[in-house]
Amino acid sequence: MKFLDQAKVFLKSGDGGPGAVAFRREKFIEFGGPDGGDGGRGGDVIIEAADGLNTLIDYRYKQHFKAQRGHHGMGSNRNGARGEDVVLRVPVGTQILDETQETVLCDLTEAGQRRVFLRGGDGGHGNAHFKTPTNRAPRKFHPGWPGQEQWVWLRLKLIADAGLLGLPNAGKSTFLAATTAAKPKIADYPFTTLAPNLGVVRAGDEEFVIADIPGLIEGAHEGHGLGDRFLGHVERSRILLHLIDGTADDVVASYRTIRNELVAYGGNLADKLEVIGLNKADALLDEEIEEKKAALEEASGAEVMVLSGATGQGVKQVLYRLLTVIKESKAEEPEVIHAPATRSIPRPPVGQKLPDDGEMQWDDETGEWVGGEEDNLEAEDFEEDDLEEASLEEGEDLDSEELDGDSDEALDGDEPEGEEDGSDDDTDGTSRHGA
Repeated sequence: MKFLDQAKVFLKSGDGGPGAVAFRREKFIEFGGPDGGDGGRGGDVIIEAADGLNTLIDYRYKQHFKAQRGHHGMGSNRNGARGEDVVLRVPVGTQILDETQETVLCDLTEAGQRRVFLRGGDGGHGNAHFKTPTNRAPRKFHPGWPGQEQWVWLRLKLIADAGLLGLPNAGKSTFLAATTAAKPKIADYPFTTLAPNLGVVRAGDEEFVIADIPGLIEGAHEGHGLGDRFLGHVERSRILLHLIDGTADDVVASYRTIRNELVAYGGNLADKLEVIGLNKADALLDEEIEEKKAALEEASGAEVMVLSGATGQGVKQVLYRLLTVIKESKAEEPEVIHAPATRSIPRPPVGQKLPDDGEMQWDDETGEWVGGEEDNLEAEDFEEDDLEEASLEEGEDLDSEELDGDSDEALDGDEPEGEEDGSDDDTDGTSRHGA
């Protein structure tokens, strides 16, 4: 099944049915009077979070959903029947945003949750409603009130306790396969993962959900590579696991590349708790591990954990570190974290590349790339000072609004304290950026 995490649909609730103009015509009743019934109410547009769904592919081939209009009234004071509702079944974690993708209208985070999104119009009055002592035979009726209609975006943001981040080939899928029963595709070329994957991790007697998203590259917020649209699937996570390929020549540059993309993306990602892992330690010498670990700790201001997803080295310590923070976060905020509204620009069609001079932009009205003078995909350029701030030394504040004017206020949180039984390390290795 193809994974689809966003779709634009048109919703319309049913119009109210018209009232009837009728008069009682019966033998031996000389003045029967008006008896036209009222029209029925139009159907509602209901959105339901269904357990077992994990994609919005159903809304790729059908974009218009209209509820039935109310039936008309009839004589003998018979009211019209109510129109049938239209129910949209979406995966748990789906957000409904307005057409501009700036306001979250509805956020469904629990299975079975139902929301009446658009209410149907009320039915019109029949002529029996307008009877008065001075107007005993009215021929007036009401045609019914119209329903509501609106274009909206459906955007799926997976619900996971922890999120995996890193450059392509950083070992994220290998880590997910080693710690969960998930079967992600693993290969020795970039962008092996094309869609997010979920897995359930068991650490001791506890379990938590971890999400793996496709790798980011420099300029992902401008649409390079697979873009940053999949970052929405880790917005609800309580902590991020940032894996860095230990075999890379410059691990600090790899770290800063991902941090810059988080800042450019906006939302609350840049301020989330983060565990930094130097992966693929089995391919490094002890001297190289110490050198690269020290460089990363200096750049990030937090402890760097050494691990290898292929051999299992240090994996258990990382899992217990994540579990400790997740349990503390759930104690402070038991409900599912509600992700802010972050604008997501769809990628160009497969095989097509946007010109660098910005002659094309995405048109939300037509749902296609069109020519234009301005390039909406271009973000503000980073200054060298800003890139240095993106290294995020511990205790420093990150002003994401200066780097991304569209970013929302991040969720506030405190530095986790304490130690979890079974963990070999304390929580000092968990860094919070911008808190």
